[in-house]
Amino acid sequence: MNNDKWVVSAQDVAERAGVSRSAVSRTYTPGASVSEATRARVLKAAEELGYHVNHLARGLVRNRSGIVCLIASEVDTPYRANLVRWLTQFLQEAGKIAMLINTDRSDDSVSAALQQAINFRADASIILSGMPDSAITRLCSKHGQHLVLINRDESLPGSLSINLDSRSAAEMAVMAFLRAGCRHLAFANSLAGTPSLMKREKDFLAAADKANLPVTVERFGTTSYESGQILAHRLLTRDNRPDAVFCVTDLIACGFMDEARHRFSLRIPEDLCIVGYDNITQAGWSSYNLTTFAQPVERFARDAVQWLIDAEQQDHTLLLRSEQQSDSRMYEAEVKWRGSVRGG
Repeated sequence: MNNDKWVVSAQDVAERAGVSRSAVSRTYTPGASVSEATRARVLKAAEELGYHVNHLARGLVRNRSGIVCLIASEVDTPYRANLVRWLTQFLQEAGKIAMLINTDRSDDSVSAALQQAINFRADASIILSGMPDSAITRLCSKHGQHLVLINRDESLPGSLSINLDSRSAAEMAVMAFLRAGCRHLAFANSLAGTPSLMKREKDFLAAADKANLPVTVERFGTTSYESGQILAHRLLTRDNRPDAVFCVTDLIACGFMDEARHRFSLRIPEDLCIVGYDNITQAGWSSYNLTTFAQPVERFARDAVQWLIDAEQQDHTLLLRSEQQSDSRMYEAEVKWRGSVRGG
């Protein structure tokens, strides 16, 4: 063995074990044919030398790096952090390397992140924020990279698009407010303007209109706790103060509830009914006890990773991939009835 080397190679292990380089490779390849005696010699030599398989290098030989990029903004929010947690878990179980690229919400930022993914020879990218430029997505396809889009309002050829049906949740929220005797509704949104958040607003307005109920819409800032506080101040200081509010996320709802109680001395749900969205851990805390709608994030993640594995196994040609129909899947949000709505 060359003592000047910093990294122990498979050839070093082969020389120490007295076997061929291919025998070392077969030893570390699941299902490959190698005798127990050879395997024992290779593993003993590897332990003595401190050898570890370079999965990235092996993958590049097969034109696969094993890297999957997660492109996301606001990764510190409870919902996004939970989704990233499930994605990384399932990717690791599938033998993949998860690379998180933190972006802002702009499409340009997402396109730049995808360019990074190409430079790192990522096998796939899962896009949680923004929508990339079509030229970049064509470049991804040319490089054999698969794409998954979660809660985006567009689809791309050969990609998987995962979305949530927020219409039924909006209709259920309006009916719950009606049963509680509420007639002055409001919708508290951020200025993030993401497709999923704007669709929740649009669907709630449509459901309220069908019930002949006007809705006051207020938007501010990011999808944060602090934005919820400011939104509460803006809505609750109006002359036509709402008696029911649908908050676009649970995090906003938590800030809204605390401001309503502490600044305006309102009781929830006696004076004000609140509904949130996402079913973050805090929503179930006794201090909030928030009625909300749960996104099936575990299923999002599991299905996304399985689709990527299946796509790899199909070994599409560039032509087939560019002409392939996009795969679009719609999921339902599950209501979690708690104590923030009267009679819920």
